[in-house]
Amino acid sequence: MKKVITTGKTVELATELALNKLGVSRDRVNITILTQPSRGLFGLFGKRDAEIEVEVIEEAPAVVAAPPVVATVAPTAKQPIVTKTPAPATTRDPILEARKFLDEVLAAMNLSDIAVTVEEEQDHTHLFRLHGESIGMLIGRRGATLDSLQTLVNLVANKHSEKFLRVQLDAEDYRSRRKETLERLADRLAKKAVQTRREVVLEPMGNSERKVIHAYLQHRSDVTTHSLGEEPYRKVVITPRGVTPSHSHKPRHPRKSEGANPPRKSNPRRQGQGRGNKAAAKSTNRSDRDPAPNA
Repeated sequence: MKKVITTGKTVELATELALNKLGVSRDRVNITILTQPSRGLFGLFGKRDAEIEVEVIEEAPAVVAAPPVVATVAPTAKQPIVTKTPAPATTRDPILEARKFLDEVLAAMNLSDIAVTVEEEQDHTHLFRLHGESIGMLIGRRGATLDSLQTLVNLVANKHSEKFLRVQLDAEDYRSRRKETLERLADRLAKKAVQTRREVVLEPMGNSERKVIHAYLQHRSDVTTHSLGEEPYRKVVITPRGVTPSHSHKPRHPRKSEGANPPRKSNPRRQGQGRGNKAAAKSTNRSDRDPAPNA
């Protein structure tokens, strides 16, 4: 029984190549798709050609009619009909595919020095730990690059999985350090909101960082939190208890230490000098305009 395995950009191209190799027509073969083609993410990473197995159907030999035999034949039981089903497509490990995709991205970014270790945690969560000298470039400003890459890796993993998987990327324990920073910020701004009895709005954050703020302050009885705005400018607003949360107008932004510029302070000494100069100028103009009476 003749059979070949061929690859091509599409199943049709791979089939034509196999038929040419076998020298037969399409109606004389069985075709089994081993791997479906894939264009990859954004046409850059994870491209994959179609892989098929083509098997020639052997013709059954002609049956020569035997002369009739006069004999008593016992009835035989009916034999079950066996149908040949095509072999299922090769299953792929979703975490292995996600790891391959991550390696391809790191190579494209010239970050091949970064090592990746995979740890399996509870609730179908897998932690990819990254280590290397170029880790700062991979993290990006406030973890923006790391978050974007994590989203793509999750897409690849769940594409090859029947159940939902969650993949988290962490670079040199950045996630835990960033979480501590956000919790300190949330505590400080919550105290400020309570003292001033005014809302405090944080600068725009990603979804994962906003969740840290909400989770840290949800057990406090003196403040509430909600998110305001649209992505990617969505931000957390901390509201003191008893103050109506704002959902349409712009609340007060934090000062420079909290991400905004402070109001300009006035200089009372310069203000006094300014008033003195204005009074002197006014007196001079009056003396020029009103001459003194004759003696």
